[in-house]
Amino acid sequence: MEIVFVVAVAENGVIGAGNAIPWRLKSDMARFKALTVGKPVIMGRKTFESLPGRRPLPNRTNIIITRDADYRAAGAIVTTSAADAGAVARGDALRRSVAEIAVIGGAEIYRQWLDRADRLEITEVHARPDGDTHFAIDKTQWQETERVRHPAGPDDTADYSYVTYRRRSPH
Repeated sequence: MEIVFVVAVAENGVIGAGNAIPWRLKSDMARFKALTVGKPVIMGRKTFESLPGRRPLPNRTNIIITRDADYRAAGAIVTTSAADAGAVARGDALRRSVAEIAVIGGAEIYRQWLDRADRLEITEVHARPDGDTHFAIDKTQWQETERVRHPAGPDDTADYSYVTYRRRSPH
């Protein structure tokens, strides 16, 4: 079972500002959907609450990790640990006959799962916005295997690149 991070990161490492994404990349939404539809997606509570309408992403099993044992989210599975989220995600992936689990943020969830990740699907946003949430990887642990640069589309605020990294050695 492959653990795949899906994350958009600005050139300065920013991934968020005030629990929101500090850029607009409508073009990237289709890629995000393609990478996650039909799969279990693991996210933190703040990431879930930042989704439009605070509703689960459709056609995906939404698994939320939170410290709040009383937290509930209609249409999502709520867990209080990365281990529980992983067990639910593995079971769901097997039931769906998919080989990937997507981890979609936020920063704390990425930190908890980084040692387990096999592949990173990063949208590099060619901008340097202010932000309070960051993401970084140790590039000695990861090998870039693909990079495709895109100019900003009509509904985008920046140019961007799709970059795939694979872990250099098994974990």
